[in-house]
Amino acid sequence: MAETSGKSGNSKAPNATKRLRLGLGVMLTLLLVVGGKLFLVQGLDVGGMAEAALNSRMTSAVLPAERGSILDSRGTVLANSVIRYDIVVDQRVNTKTDSYKRYEPQADGHDKLVDVSRDQAITELAAALGMDTNAVRNAVTGEQPYFIVAKDVKPDVEDRISKLQVPGIVAEGVSKRVYPNGAVAGGVVGFLQDGTTGLAGIEQTQDDQLKGKDGKRVFEIGADGLRIPVGLDELTPPQNGKDVKLTLNSDLQYFAQQAIQSQTDKLSAEWGVIIVMDAKTGNLLALADTNAPDPNNPGLVAAKDRGTRSVTAAYEPGSVEKMITAASVIDEGLASPLDKFTIPPTYTVDGQTFSDAFTHGTEERTLAGIIGYSMNTGTVMAGQRLSKEQRYDWLKKFGIGEAPDIGLPATASGILSPPDQWDGRQQYTVLFGQGVSQSTLQTVRAYQTIANDGVMLQPRLIDSYISPDGTEEKVPAQPSRRVVSDNTAHQVKDILESAVTEGEIKDAGIDGYRVGAKTGTSESPCDDGKPGYCGYTASIVGMAPMDDPRFIVEVVLQRPKGSIYGITNGPVFRSVMSQTLRTYNVQPSTGEPVRLPQYAK
Repeated sequence: MAETSGKSGNSKAPNATKRLRLGLGVMLTLLLVVGGKLFLVQGLDVGGMAEAALNSRMTSAVLPAERGSILDSRGTVLANSVIRYDIVVDQRVNTKTDSYKRYEPQADGHDKLVDVSRDQAITELAAALGMDTNAVRNAVTGEQPYFIVAKDVKPDVEDRISKLQVPGIVAEGVSKRVYPNGAVAGGVVGFLQDGTTGLAGIEQTQDDQLKGKDGKRVFEIGADGLRIPVGLDELTPPQNGKDVKLTLNSDLQYFAQQAIQSQTDKLSAEWGVIIVMDAKTGNLLALADTNAPDPNNPGLVAAKDRGTRSVTAAYEPGSVEKMITAASVIDEGLASPLDKFTIPPTYTVDGQTFSDAFTHGTEERTLAGIIGYSMNTGTVMAGQRLSKEQRYDWLKKFGIGEAPDIGLPATASGILSPPDQWDGRQQYTVLFGQGVSQSTLQTVRAYQTIANDGVMLQPRLIDSYISPDGTEEKVPAQPSRRVVSDNTAHQVKDILESAVTEGEIKDAGIDGYRVGAKTGTSESPCDDGKPGYCGYTASIVGMAPMDDPRFIVEVVLQRPKGSIYGITNGPVFRSVMSQTLRTYNVQPSTGEPVRLPQYAK
């Protein structure tokens, strides 16, 4: 029996061992399969499942770049940006959350995970926003994936809200543009479209310099909508835009705007402009327009008033162009300031008859007297010593037909037709500023040439770019060019000064300072395309002090009401030039004023 029992026990042992080995084999196989799968998913991630899972937990926020400021020549802010935030919520997340956990700093310097109820979170959020608690509860409750709880929130409030870590609440950064000086240089500064893209003025032309480059923050959130403290957090900082520093003096700009607005209103003109330029540098110190827009709300003025007419509007300049004729004949050696001209009541040449704005008999005038009393007849007599080609070439030399590039949009080049297209009359009218059109800025540039001893400087409006780190990059001046000789410029300055001391522009004089100036009047073509003219354009342009001219000022009125012979811009010129001299502490003149005789002996 013992042998039988022992034999039976031995036969079961191998079966048990086989079953054990089989089970172990199955288990090892399963482990290998699972382990291989884990290796594929976590190690190789052939299907990108881990990456997909990570991406599903990632969210991003734009970090807006701060738009650069626009400054005047002394650093006064004309435009700058402030960062604000819109607080938005995914109501679906917040509505489903009765409580959540957040990390709060402790006295020992560590963060502690604490429980926060939904009601407490809403109460704290309302307190941070300064809103009614029920209003916030209604805003965060619902099924909308995107709902704005509050707009235009300041950075310190956004920081408080961020620390609350309320599920579904996100702060979206926005840049808000503000213009502290309102309409002062409003047309020059311009404004933005949708608060982001430059639409006019410097805001438009310098958009690439001003706007910078937005940054980005990418971070990992859990299923509860909270940021995972140890999760992935990638930051690409924003690159703020550069400041644009202008040559304008905002105080002088304000004064000029007030002066031209008052004159325009007084004479019921359609519009008016004033330019102030530094003759030694080409820097534009004021570009004043009537009805200037406030960039904070440009829609309050008509679209036609939102630009800078001193740069964009081209018109027949009238008698201010006689300076160019005088400079041309003098530089060509064809006349001098005291040359004698016998001038009849009317003057006819090539079948074209010309007269003057005042009645006179036959007079013996000097070239200085012709310019000083703005005589068309005498100007044609002197100018006909030039060939048609010379007349054209001299206008070109003085920049007529050439748009100054100062960094503003829609800068006018005017119209200067080639001489072979001039008719019998136009070949002479161009000598006194008709049959040619130009902007106020082009006229000022021509007079700057004479003030600067015959050397033309291109007008400058943008002085420099300032990087966020404070590095200032000066905008180089454009190449200058000599137009007339130093001697010619000196003689023309004497003619212009004599127009004030001895001629018809005495109301442009300034006590204590020597001044040279020239007036202009021209017919203004109708805007509606109808043939003929609708009113006049009246202007005055001058320089001071004539000892060594530092500044150019031009005043222009478009279609003032009343008799053109009773309109004078001399007092406005005097006021703005006086203010400019005071602003820059220019010492009074010491030499005796020039008084060239207006009549020939």
